[in-house]
This record gives sequence, C-alpha cells and structure tokens, in this order.
Amino acid sequence: MKPLRLDALLSRYGYCSRSEARAWLKAGRVTLNGKALVSHSDKALPGTVLIDGEPVEFPDGLLVVLHKPADYVCSHDPGEGPSVYDLLPPRWLKRNPVVTTIGRLDKDATGVLLITDDGDLVHRWTSPKHKVAKLYEVTVDADLPPGLEALFAAGTLMLDGEDKPCLPAKLEIVGAREARLELTEGRYHQVKRMFASQGCTVTRLHRSRFGDITLDGLAPGAWRAL
Repeated sequence: MKPLRLDALLSRYGYCSRSEARAWLKAGRVTLNGKALVSHSDKALPGTVLIDGEPVEFPDGLLVVLHKPADYVCSHDPGEGPSVYDLLPPRWLKRNPVVTTIGRLDKDATGVLLITDDGDLVHRWTSPKHKVAKLYEVTVDADLPPGLEALFAAGTLMLDGEDKPCLPAKLEIVGAREARLELTEGRYHQVKRMFASQGCTVTRLHRSRFGDITLDGLAPGAWRAL
C-alpha cells in the first residue's frame, strides 16, 4: 500500500467524499502521531493515521465471511428486497472500490458468503481455472435417482442453455433426499439446475464451505473478518 492523499484516503475508506475532506481535516478529525493533518493534498499511509481517534478499518482491504440468512439477496439494488449488504457496517458500503460478494447465493439459500472490496480476490476465487471448491448441503423434493454420483463426477452433464458440460463435481448422498455437492465452478443457479436436470427440485440449499473457509459457529446474519 502506497501513501494516499488525505482526501483520497477519506474517500477510499468510506468516511466522506473527496469534496467533504477539507472540512474533516479543518476540524482536526485526522491525526498522525497525535498531530492534526490539515492539508487535503498531504499524503499518509492508511494504517498510520487515526480518524476521529480510531484507526482506519481494514486499511489493506476488506475480506469477511458472512453467514447469509434466507430471504436476503446479493444485490446493491434496493428494489430487489432485503440485501446482505444491509447486514454490514454502513461505512463499508461507501468504500471505493465498492464492497461486493465473491460469487452469489440465491435469495432462499443460506451459508458461507465472502465479501470484499478487492477485485483481484473476486476473480481469483470465482474463476473456474483456480478450482476453488465450494461445498453445498442440498435437500430435494424427491428421492435421488441411482447413478447420480457417477453422472455428476463424469464431467458430461449438460444444462439447458449451456454449450459446455459442467466440470466434474463430487456428490455424496447422505439420505434419500439429501446430499452434499462439491463444485469448482459457479454457473447461474448451478446446483438447482443440476438436480433439476434429473427430476429433483431443490428445497433447501446451504453452502457450508468456500475454499477452506467455513462458518465456524457464526450465527445467521453475523460476519467475521478474515
């Protein structure tokens, strides 16, 4: 991390806009080693200053795991209903770059959701070529057909509207209508579409692991910094 102009620093971490920074500085709200910094064009390392007496939150970038509850969308559009971003500290939503989810979970799905303001992390964790495994717990509305483990593992399953088969996936059947599915890709509604292709409608979908990250006791709606 390089030193930033103070107006850029305050904007980057969601404290105020660049145009508002002069008033913040004039009021002595930004200090370094006990001394107020007053010029918007001065530079400082984000991890060295205090703002209103507190250190900058996550100066090297934000990465948290959230236990996504059901009925929340992974969208910044307020028209889509309650959002996972409503569960985060309001200042984070003003950061630049904006915070975003690493991949998505459907509105009715629950479980591990990673949130960051680092675009490189988003690409690294969602690109199929990096083969980051995600584990889902699935319940369906009908008995699972025989041979499903081999079909999902074969890498030959074609989904409607797709021109390439799904990558090989590991399926573990744990009950007549319950299974665990491990994927290394994240196509649109992929888990639901994979089971639907075999005549089963998913009635419960919970992501219990993303890479090596689990909820580790997090309550629904709670988050933990990584």
